[in-house]
Amino acid sequence: MNIEIISGSPREDSLSYRIAQHLQQELHLCAAKHPTGLINLQQTQIPFIQKVWSSQDAVPPEYKELGRRMFGAQAFIIVSPEYNGGYSPAMKNLFDHFPKQRRKAFGICTGSDGALGGMRAAQQLLQLVPALFGIASPTLLIVPNMDLKFEAGGRLSDAAFCKRIHDFLTDFLWLAEALQSGKEDSRS
Repeated sequence: MNIEIISGSPREDSLSYRIAQHLQQELHLCAAKHPTGLINLQQTQIPFIQKVWSSQDAVPPEYKELGRRMFGAQAFIIVSPEYNGGYSPAMKNLFDHFPKQRRKAFGICTGSDGALGGMRAAQQLLQLVPALFGIASPTLLIVPNMDLKFEAGGRLSDAAFCKRIHDFLTDFLWLAEALQSGKEDSRS
């Protein structure tokens, strides 16, 4: 099962990118059997939506690698900062290009420098996932004061936060594996 983590901030020195890096490192340790990529929207800038890319063949040549990864993923973890009470516009633009992620698991992680940890953005992402035909993991990872929890390179600086990350990844992997198993059973 291929997992793609999407770091939704296009900002330089993105704090949510640190969280995405940490989650990728954790998945490499606890779920090594599942290849895990990281799509960084700071490096992957696509134009505003003009046309939906509904298949790999429809993706323009300059975005073929991104298309291969989006269509090839069986599960996603979305990591988004909160911008004015909402999730990243760059994230919305990405999924507008690649909609209809049918029966794929989505882990939702949001963060902010404040005490609410991007809760309003998480609520909006919970509305986006079913519109994409995806299935949201029941455990969200809400990261308040993210500037104090993660250092450069994804190093966790708040050891008390380990359990929340573990619970988030455990539930996400359970859902993703169950959905993948169900797809394989329906083909037999």
